[in-house]
Order: sequence, then C-alpha cells, then structure tokens
Amino acid sequence: MTPLLSVSHLTTVFDTARGPVAAVDEIDFEIRAGETLGLVGESGSGKSVTALSIMRLVQAPGRIASGRITFKGRDLLTLDEKTMRTVRGAEIALIFQEPMTALNPVFRVGDQVAEALLVHGRATRREARAKAIELLRAVRIPNPESRVNDYPHQLSGGMRQRVLIAIALSCQPSLVIADEPTTALDVTIQAEILDLLREMKSALNLSLLLITHDLGVIAETADRVAVMYAGRIVETGPVRAIFRNPAHPYTRGLLASMPGGHPGERLRAIDGSVPLLGALPPGCAFNPRCPDRFDPCTTGPPPDFPAGTEQTAKCYLHDSR
Repeated sequence: MTPLLSVSHLTTVFDTARGPVAAVDEIDFEIRAGETLGLVGESGSGKSVTALSIMRLVQAPGRIASGRITFKGRDLLTLDEKTMRTVRGAEIALIFQEPMTALNPVFRVGDQVAEALLVHGRATRREARAKAIELLRAVRIPNPESRVNDYPHQLSGGMRQRVLIAIALSCQPSLVIADEPTTALDVTIQAEILDLLREMKSALNLSLLLITHDLGVIAETADRVAVMYAGRIVETGPVRAIFRNPAHPYTRGLLASMPGGHPGERLRAIDGSVPLLGALPPGCAFNPRCPDRFDPCTTGPPPDFPAGTEQTAKCYLHDSR
C-alpha cells in the first residue's frame, strides 16, 4: 500500500558562523492513510523542525538541504511556492503548539476560521460565516453563534486550541500535523483535546502526525511511533511493540523515566544531557549517555537495524552481522 506521506533522507540545516548545523539529519518515515504516527523526543530533538520542513515553512537561517517529501505521489520540495500554498491548509494542515501566538489577536476567531475557507475557495463570503459557526460547534465550543465574534484573548486556552483545530479541519485535509497540541493546557483539558482529535480523525478519515514529548499521549493516541534524538530518528515501530519491547537504549530510558512507580520511589532519569547539535559526539549521538555502549558506538552513526516485526533501531546492539 502506497503511503500518504513518505519522508526520505530529509536533512534541514541552520546556517551559522561556523557552518551549517543539521537540526534534522537524514530522517526517514512514512504515514499511511488513516494512520496516526507519534513523533516523540526531548525538547530540541528536531520534532518541530520536521513539521515545518514538511510544510516548507522553515525560516532563514534554516533551509532544507536535501531529501524528498512525497505526498500523494508528489515531491513537495519540487513544487513552486504558489502550488505549495494550495497544499498548505487544504491538503496538509498544521495545528501549532501555542494558540495565543498562532491566532491573530486583532481578528475575531470566526473571521480567522472563515479566512481558511475563503483562501482555498471552499466557501463564498456569504457561506463562510455559517460554515465557521458549524466548525466551532463541531469542535465543541459552546454557544458558537456568539463565540464566533470573540477575539482570541476572550477565550480560554482550551477554547483557543479548539479554534486552531477548527481552522485545521476547515478544508478537510488528508493529513493533520499536530505539534505539541496539549502542552500549554491543564490535564483535564489535554484529555478533552486528545479525545476531540481522535474523534475528528475517525469521522473524517484523517491521517495524523502527532508531535509530543509525552509518551502517555503516544500510548493513548498513536498507531506507530518514531523516536527522535539529536535530529535523528533512532527507533520506529508499532506503538505496542515499542512500549512492550523498546529496542533502543534511549527509548528504554524515556519509558523508564515515566512516573508511575511505587509511592516514595525515586524517579529514574537518563544521565547527562542532550548534546549541542553543532557538537555531536562521534558515532551514535546517544553514546555518552548510553548504559549499553560498547566499541562500535563511537566509530560512526549506526544505520537502521531490524529489531522486531516492523520495528527498526539505530543501535549496534541489533547488528547481527
């Protein structure tokens, strides 16, 4: 089955005085129709830059240096900007991390939902307001007929996030990229937003790229997982396989550091800190923090090794040669 989105050897760099630094380094993954892929990793691992690269929204001094991003059979990196604008929002939608900065503070939320419909020719000006009210109702904003006239600052954080979801779903895209959609929200609102995303995905048969650092969110929502570390995807596989049998030491460390042990038990943490992207250690970027490191780990970055059914890990522990 041909994947809806296929990312191949994607490298995105930021030009610095010392030369280009790779924030995303030779990553590969795919998303099938109707599937949720969870992209997980610590802050600074390259998750958001991956999302911006797919949308071709990386700002200078950042640039996509190489790779292919194939969506519905077209390489997005070969499209001119005018054609790419017809893809953004209409076919691939992005839900940003912080709704207060993503929404324009001087426009009413109803007008911002309507604008997405108008820009992509999905409604006339006369129809747009009624459709905006329908969309706000669909994302469970109470009393949408009056809320449509509110400004972003008049809404709670959870409601603002719902407005962003309404904008993202307005043109019924095939793929939605949700970049940390619940980070700024309290726990009960987080659960509501995730429920809403799951419902919308099922109702509209969407594919979803869910970017988060929260493994609990991944466990509840994703079908497959890609784990990022220092700009590289170090492990991929079905969500159940990775939670039951993580193959990469970094994934094992992430899972072990989740709260949920016995009361009073000390939380486990991964020793050390994430390396600076411009000063990665030789070999596997995780090797200075890895409890399982051995001789090959400093010789060169490991390729993907099979680590189970549909599961791969960039780790020499799985080298069977």
